[in-house]
Amino acid sequence: MTDDKDAKLIETGRKLFTRDWQFIWASPSIATLPPMDGLEIAFAGRSNVGKSSLINALTGRNALARTSHTPGRTQELIFFEVPGKKDLRLVDMPGYGYAKAPKTQVASWTELIHKFLLGRASLARVYVLIDARHGLKDVDLEILGTLDRSAVSYQIVLTKADQVKASELESRITETEAALAKHPAAFPNVLATSSRSSTGMAELRAAMAKLLEERTS
Repeated sequence: MTDDKDAKLIETGRKLFTRDWQFIWASPSIATLPPMDGLEIAFAGRSNVGKSSLINALTGRNALARTSHTPGRTQELIFFEVPGKKDLRLVDMPGYGYAKAPKTQVASWTELIHKFLLGRASLARVYVLIDARHGLKDVDLEILGTLDRSAVSYQIVLTKADQVKASELESRITETEAALAKHPAAFPNVLATSSRSSTGMAELRAAMAKLLEERTS
């Protein structure tokens, strides 16, 4: 029965992300956020962790979210949705931590990230992206602390899983899940993904489809 249910969710997730996802809004500040409408799922992570690439892989749109090899390119909260569908929005957040930008600008992005995570009532889940090659860093733990104080569920997603050996990836998942034991608000299991090979994308889509079903049923 569980396998049938999982297969159904994977198919529902696949259909959800074959829709015509489009850019709808960019917010450089809390004051410029779009009106809340439906559920929002945000993607947070260090600069250059692969948030935009992940969104492109999820939606099958190579250029939906702007990608760059330069850390700090995404400087606003970027919103995507399907025209005519108000059930779900995706939010690409500015990268936190190191970025090739003035410190005052980085501080401003960081403040924007924390305020959004704490004060957005329509925010249903945050996926915190962690580079599988490097694991959790202190700056990631600061974001987890903010999420612990919010009422938002969150889950760790390892990116670039194709760039580490299988044994190393297994160790990274184990150590990350051990760290999450100190964060009761977090999902205890970690998703390993690769935007390049599509590893984990079906499972991530299914998780979002399940959330949407639970919140709208």
